[in-house]
Amino acid sequence: MLADRIIFVCVLVLAGVYFWATAQIPSLEIGDPLGPKVFPRLLGILLLISAVMLLLEMRRGTPQPEAGEGGRGHYGVIAAVVVWTFLYFITFERIGFIIGTAVYLLALMAYFHRGHWRTNVLTSVLFALGSYLLFSRLLDVNLPRGVLPF
Repeated sequence: MLADRIIFVCVLVLAGVYFWATAQIPSLEIGDPLGPKVFPRLLGILLLISAVMLLLEMRRGTPQPEAGEGGRGHYGVIAAVVVWTFLYFITFERIGFIIGTAVYLLALMAYFHRGHWRTNVLTSVLFALGSYLLFSRLLDVNLPRGVLPF
């Protein structure tokens, strides 16, 4: 599908620009031995892995659902995702990272992965908890607690 190829090329270009921008971060001679470039580089590597996964999916020829009404139905889905992401952004501090992220992901997965409620709930909750623990405990990043006591 042409759209997949366009997305693949855009992800590669984005990854290239991202790696170039990461290289511009100054290295520190003192302090953290890993330095400030490690996490951005990790994100860049994950971006490249997602591009490779998309390429493999394109090579397998996985059938894609047909776009209704000449593809115009996709604009509504894109608009809904943008609005949902904006709502997540403005409520993030109040409700907290874990609850906000779990609800945000669950709603998206409920639409894009219909009928798999157990998988959707487990994935949303475990991702929110796992990423919270990774960022707050391992990387020492302050994330909003919201209504939760921890």
